[in-house]
Amino acid sequence: MSLFDAAGPEARSDAVRPLADRMRPRTLDEFLGQEALLGEGRALRRMIVEGRTGSLLLWGPPGSGKTTLALLIARHSGLCFEPFSAVTSGVKEVRDAVARADLAREREGRGTLLFVDEIHRFNKAQQDAFLPLVESGRIVLVGATTENPAFSVNRALLSRCRVVALRPLDETALARVVDPALTDTARGLGPLRLTLTEPARERLLLFGNGDARKVLTVLEAAASIASEGGTIDVEQIAEAAQHRALAHDKAGDHHFDLLSALHKSLRNSDVDASVYWLARFLAAGADPMQVARRLVAMAAEDIGLADPMALQIAVAALTAFQNLGLPEGRLPLTQAVIYLATAPKSRGVADAIDAATRAVETGREQEVPLHLRNAPTRLAKELGHGRGYRFAPDEPGHVAAMPCLPEELLGRAFYAPGDWGFERKVQERIADIEQRRRQSAGEEP
Repeated sequence: MSLFDAAGPEARSDAVRPLADRMRPRTLDEFLGQEALLGEGRALRRMIVEGRTGSLLLWGPPGSGKTTLALLIARHSGLCFEPFSAVTSGVKEVRDAVARADLAREREGRGTLLFVDEIHRFNKAQQDAFLPLVESGRIVLVGATTENPAFSVNRALLSRCRVVALRPLDETALARVVDPALTDTARGLGPLRLTLTEPARERLLLFGNGDARKVLTVLEAAASIASEGGTIDVEQIAEAAQHRALAHDKAGDHHFDLLSALHKSLRNSDVDASVYWLARFLAAGADPMQVARRLVAMAAEDIGLADPMALQIAVAALTAFQNLGLPEGRLPLTQAVIYLATAPKSRGVADAIDAATRAVETGREQEVPLHLRNAPTRLAKELGHGRGYRFAPDEPGHVAAMPCLPEELLGRAFYAPGDWGFERKVQERIADIEQRRRQSAGEEP
């Protein structure tokens, strides 16, 4: 039977347990910040109280309460609690846990909740090992993940588990975590009789960034700096925190959320938001080259010929960063972000290639018209390759009345320039070219 089966983590010695573990909620009423899921009358709360949650995947950021919620589910369901981490464990440990679960059922008639932290770290074969266990009812599986389960958990396992999404704790919930931690004499810092200044409280909640565990860890470190009966101030909080580690997972949702926020702010011509999201991305320690490449893509996708300089500036920023690195490389990236945010926007280039691609993929495979085919040999010329081709630079107006699309696609327009920025000039050029083509064909101007 697991160490956590009956009393939970409180069974361990308080002398070696960190504050965040000692202050872990013991009841659903103490569980803060997830009222939308666990408030009175909510379906999930009723299922937990009635012991019928079944297998779950708890998806949420660090410190949002995934482990604690799994513990509470086990207690309300009368289940043994078997925890392990996918970071340090493998299929062998799963088998050992299942053997203990079978023994608990045989000897005590109790089921087991198997809690797998960081379940997304298991590969497909390892995740598949849970399928027969869940289907047979030998265990109740509760997996915890910081990654979107739709991408990180295989479909077969996903279909057998309910996904519960937990949110980062807001400042109100974090404040309700701090107060009892300071005053609780049995589990918290109450015996030290410490006072937390209001500026220090604000800085602590800021450092927490929605993570209750981080808040309590910094508070405990600050308490060790302060003297008994003393006051914890801003300086002590800053010293305890050392530096604020911004949320970032280089291959996960948060990473791509930051890139998405930057791209969408640029697309919406919001200069200040664009610079802010660039700063967030860089401060989180992400690879700046990914931002640089995204700027190049955005310049072609969302600006295009509305401002042809946008692509040149984005490419120049990428090259400059390659040569400069950090910290100086932030400047050309910022310059490019500001330029792209203020540039006129057009989807004309992206829409043109998308429309042409659809025509290629959904229509018949069109033959290249004979007059456009290459004619490098006598045989090719005898077959008519190149016959009727007109060399545009020799034509009046430098435009030949010669179709270049396959016959079935004649008249199709894939590119539609806008009327803003340089594309207005492109629109005028296209109109002028069409007029000269009609003149070449002998039509009236």
